[in-house]
Amino acid sequence: MNNINEIFQNPINTIGYIQRNPKMEKLLNKLGIFTIYDLINYYPRRYIDYTNPVKLANVATDETVLIRATLIRKLSSSMTSRVMIFKVLLNDGEDDIVGIIYGQKYLFDSLQADTEYCVIGKVTNKLIRPEMNISSIVPADGDELMTPVYPLTRGITSNQIKVCVKNALSLTDKFIYEPMPREIIQKNGLVSMPYAIKNIHFPTDSEAMQKARKRLAFDEIFNLHLSLLTLKKANKIQTPCVMNQNVCNISELFNLFSFELTNAQKNAINDCLQDMCSQSPARRLVQGDVGSGKTAVAIACCYFATKNNYQSALMAPTEILATQHYETFSSLLCPFGVNVELLTGSLTAKEKRELKKRIKNGEVDVVVGTHAIIQKDTEFSNLGLIITDEQHRFGVNQRSTLASKGNNPHTIVMSATPIPRTLGLIMHGDLDVSIINELPKGRQPIQTMAITGKIRTRAYNFVRKNVLEGRQAYIVCAAIDGTEDIKGVTEFKEYIQQAYFKDLKVEILHGAMKADQKDSIMEDFKNKKIDILVSTTVIEVGIDVPNASIIVIEDAERFGLSQLHQLRGRVGRGQYASYCVLITDHPTKDAVTRLNTLCENTDGFKIAEEDLQLRGPGNYFGDEQHGFPTLKIADLSQDMEIFKSAQQAAMEVFNRYTIQEIQRDFPQVFHQLND
Repeated sequence: MNNINEIFQNPINTIGYIQRNPKMEKLLNKLGIFTIYDLINYYPRRYIDYTNPVKLANVATDETVLIRATLIRKLSSSMTSRVMIFKVLLNDGEDDIVGIIYGQKYLFDSLQADTEYCVIGKVTNKLIRPEMNISSIVPADGDELMTPVYPLTRGITSNQIKVCVKNALSLTDKFIYEPMPREIIQKNGLVSMPYAIKNIHFPTDSEAMQKARKRLAFDEIFNLHLSLLTLKKANKIQTPCVMNQNVCNISELFNLFSFELTNAQKNAINDCLQDMCSQSPARRLVQGDVGSGKTAVAIACCYFATKNNYQSALMAPTEILATQHYETFSSLLCPFGVNVELLTGSLTAKEKRELKKRIKNGEVDVVVGTHAIIQKDTEFSNLGLIITDEQHRFGVNQRSTLASKGNNPHTIVMSATPIPRTLGLIMHGDLDVSIINELPKGRQPIQTMAITGKIRTRAYNFVRKNVLEGRQAYIVCAAIDGTEDIKGVTEFKEYIQQAYFKDLKVEILHGAMKADQKDSIMEDFKNKKIDILVSTTVIEVGIDVPNASIIVIEDAERFGLSQLHQLRGRVGRGQYASYCVLITDHPTKDAVTRLNTLCENTDGFKIAEEDLQLRGPGNYFGDEQHGFPTLKIADLSQDMEIFKSAQQAAMEVFNRYTIQEIQRDFPQVFHQLND
C-alpha cells in the first residue's frame, strides 16, 4: 500500500509530457493539481459525444449537429482580413456538404481524402449551398468518440490536460486499487475503481461514462459521510463541564420569557439541556427559519449554564447582530441576576481591558460579542458553553479558537439559513440537529409579490404610502456600484430620492463601509431617524427593526431563492402588516418560475429544496460559505438515490469497523477528513 501511495503522491513534474513543457506545471498548480493523484481525480466537466450522428437530410438551417461523413476532397482556401479559411467537401452517404474550418491549418493538413470522420458544426445556407462551420472533427474509427472537456485556466487547453491525464494513467493503471468492500460494490451495482477512473476520462460511450460517474459519486459521498461519522465519534471525548439538570426545573427556564414558547422551541431547549448534562461535550446545531425564535433557545441555555456556575459566550458575525443579542439577553436575564456583557471591537482600549479582567475573574456570566471574544488576551474563568450565531459565517479556525477558551466546553451553533436535508447531512454530519419549524405567535405574515419594472412607480408609491403612515422600508440592490444591467445602491438611492422620496430621509448601507459607519446608520434606522434604507445584502442576517414593514428587492432574479427568503425575513417582525416586493426587468421564464416559487411559499426549508433543484449545490451558498465540502462529481440535486445508498453503506461500515480499522482499510476517508 505504501508503494502504491508513493506513486500517486509523486509530483506532476515526474510525468514526461510535463517535463517537456515545464510551464504546464504552474498552470496545473493553478487548477489545484500538484500530484499524480490530483491529476487522475481531475474530472472532465463535460464530453463531446461523437456517438450519435444524424443525417443531413434531417437537419435544419442554423442547427448545430453531429454527422458521420467521408471527406471527398479538399477545396480551395482563402484569406480574410483576420483568418485563413479552409474548405472540404464531405458526404454523409446521401448528401454533400461543404465543411469550413477557420484558422486551424494544422487540422486541415491532417485530414485525408476517402477517410470517414465524425464532424460537429453549425449548418448554414442549407437552401442555397449547404455549408457547415466545423467546430470539431475526429476520425470515425478513433478510440475517443467521447472526448473529455476539462475545466481550464488561461494558458492551458483541454487537449493538453487530456494528454497529461493519459500520461498519468499509463503510469498508474496497474496500481489503481479497489478501496470498497466487494459486498458494497455488488449490492449497489457499482463498477470497479480502475474501470471508473479510466471511463470517467476516456469513456467508450455514454453508458460507460454514466457507470463511471455513478461509482465515483458513490465513493465521494460514502467517504464524506464515513469521515463525518468518524469525526462525530472522535469528538465524544469527556468534558468536565457536566451540568446538573436539577439546579433549575424546565418551567423556570420557560418562565424567563413574557411570551409562550412554541413546542419546537421547547423541544430544542430540552435537546440542548440533555446534551449539556452528558459526559461528552454537546455539539448541536439549532436550525430554524427566519424569525423562528432561536435566540430564545440560546438565552435558556445560557441561563441554565449560569445556574450551574459556568460562563457562556455567544459569538455573532457582526457588531450590529452582537449588539442586538446583547440587548435581548440583558433585558431577559439581568432581572434574574445574570450578568451579561458586550465585547466588541468598538470598545475603547480601557473598556476592553477592564471588561476582559472581569471576564477572567469570573464576574461576567454571559459574554456576547464579535471576533473580539477569540482574541488571545480574552480569558475565561470557567467557560462551559459556547454559542455561535450564523455559524457558517465563521471559519473552522475561529470556531475552534473560541472552543479553546474553555476545557472541552459544550457547543451550540445556530443558523437561520434553511438548508435542504441532503446538504444539511453533509455540512453538519458531525453535529446533532434540532430544527425549529414553527413560528412564534404574533409573527405577521408577509405578503410577497413579484412584478416587472414596468410598474415600478406603483410599487414605490406604495412604499411612500406606508412610510407616511409611520412605517419604514428597505430597498435592496444587487451591488454597491451599478452597471448597465445591475442597479447599485449609490446611484439608485439618488434616483429614487429624486423620483419618489424628495421629502423623506433616505440613506445607503453596504459592506464596503467602515464598521462604525454601518453601525451608526443601522442605529439611526432602528431609532426611526431614517425612513428608507437602500442597501446591499448586508442586511440579510440578524437585522431586527420591528417598525420596518416593507422590503423592495431590485434585480430580484439575480438572487437565490434562499437569499431572497432571508431578505424577506427582515420585515414582519412587528405588529404591522408587512410586504415584500420583488422587481425584475428581465422576466425570463426561469426568473418568473423562481420568483413565483417565493411568492407561493413561506416555509424556508421548502424554498431551500426548490433552490437546490433550480441552482444545484455548487451555487447554493455562493463563494462565501465556510466549511462546505467540495464535491467534485456528485450532484446532490440529481443524485438522491446515490446519496441514500452511499450513506447507508457508510453507516454499515461504521457500525461494523472500529476507527482504527476504518483508518487502515479506508485511508481515503481520512484523506478527505484532513481536507
